[in-house]
This record gives sequence, structure tokens and C-alpha cells, in this order.
Amino acid sequence: MSAPKKPKRSGLGRGLDALLPKTNIQDVQRLAVTQLQVSAYQPRKTIDAAALAELTQSIASKGVLQPLLVRPLAPTKTDDDVSPTSSEPSRYEIVAGERRFRAAMQAGLDSVPVVVRTLSDQETLEVAIVENLQRENLSPLEEAQAFKQLLDFGLNQEAVATSVGKSRSAIANSLRLLKLQPSAQEALTKQEISAGHARAILALPDFYQHWALEQIVSQGLSVRQAEALKLPGQPSQDVKQASASSSERPYASLEEDLTRHLGTRVSIKGEDKGKLEVHFHTVDELERLLELLGYQA
Repeated sequence: MSAPKKPKRSGLGRGLDALLPKTNIQDVQRLAVTQLQVSAYQPRKTIDAAALAELTQSIASKGVLQPLLVRPLAPTKTDDDVSPTSSEPSRYEIVAGERRFRAAMQAGLDSVPVVVRTLSDQETLEVAIVENLQRENLSPLEEAQAFKQLLDFGLNQEAVATSVGKSRSAIANSLRLLKLQPSAQEALTKQEISAGHARAILALPDFYQHWALEQIVSQGLSVRQAEALKLPGQPSQDVKQASASSSERPYASLEEDLTRHLGTRVSIKGEDKGKLEVHFHTVDELERLLELLGYQA
């Protein structure tokens, strides 16, 4: 009898359930769109124009079916204000639902349904990240920048992983993308390369990273071909031949899996006996690999 499978991680993180108790219909209210503003903690920096136009058409036809999540902002006091006329906040920040908000404005709606929650800046960022991850709305760089913001709040990588429902190694690999050279970051943003290509570039010495980017883009290399790139001065071999010949090695597939998992080149030599080589090019990269392997000094 086979062992029971481990339950799949939900991806909701430490606590959308804790941060956002189950919403009841009486929690929903309507606010004027003029009372709402987009959040500074929104991790998504770009919105697909075609998708927004489609959502606008749907909202114009059927209205906003899912309430936005907002948090109250402290009222701003002007020089003319002697005493506030009401304790109720007049402005609210959008925590989740910016696309619905923008589409509602384009559709000409005066108000939208909302649920109001009092959240800290950190909680606001956590909710925004998880909502976007669930909808697959973030680019790899936007993900990395959002995780870095959580680190800036004082969380460590383990806490960030728990918060957004990812593994610690996934967080570490994502954060490495912020070390890409500007040209590679731009190529990743434009989807000229994937996150897998980016990790293959980062596995190379800094001096060769721009050269590797040019090879990947100009030749349309796959991730495996990018990982098999031979640096100038190394024995020349066609990238495709290198990829094909790698299948003759007994642990070629495992090498590729470990290379993708660790974000650096991994070599396995031998069969029944042998050695495992994990390559690094900087002290920072070594420290990252040691952390991924669970080593603590």
C-alpha cells in the first residue's frame, strides 16, 4: 500500500485567512471611485491594455461582481481645517482589485463595491503579492521586487516564503534576479528571455553575462541551450550538440534539474561512485547556495 500523498501547499501563505476573515454580505459597502486611490504597495507595475479593455467591457455590462479590498487612510488636514467634521476617513487605499477599479472608471461607474479592512503596510503588501501570484499577474522581476520589499520590512527569507506560500529556495532564486545586469533585466521585462534564461546568465561570471544575453536573444536559445553555453576560450562545441551529447551521461537529467533548482551549474561525475560539483563565481553566490542547502555556520 502506497504512502498517502502530502497535501499540496495552498499558496495562500501564512495568513490571508488570518488577515482577511471570511467576508459576509453585510461587510460589503459602496464607495465613490473618487474616494479610492491605488496603493504604493501594489507589486504589479504594468497592466495589459487588452485584458483591461476586456474587463472594462464586462463591468460596463454586468457591473463589478467581486468587491475590492480597501483600507482606510488617515484624513489629511489642510491649513483651513480647525477640527475634523467626521471621524470617518474620506479616502481609502486599494489593497486588492486595482484592475477592477481602473476598469470601473473606464466604464464610467461612479461607485464600486468594497470591503474595508484595517491593515498595516506589511499586511497590505502581503495581500497584494498573494492576490497577484494567484492570478499569475506578476512578471518574474515584479515578484522579486515585491519579495525584496517584504525583506525591507524586516522579514527573513523563511518568513517571506511562509507569508506568500512559496518555498524558501523559490524566494532565494527569485531574489537573485535583482542581481541581473540592467540589460538582462530589460530583456526579462520585455519577455525576450525567461526566468530560466536569467538564472543561466547569473550562473556565469559577471564579465560574460552580457555576452551570454546576446547569444540567447540572437540565436533564440532554449534554457537548456543557454545552460550549455561555452564561454569564449573554452573548447568550441555547437550548443545544440552539447545539449544532445549531455543525454548520453547517466545523470544528465539530474544535472539539469539541480542546475535549475540551485540556479547555478551542477556537474555529476561517475556512476556508482563519483562526485557532485556545484559551481559558484562569487562569495555571495556561495553563501546563497549554502543557505539553500540548509548549512548554518
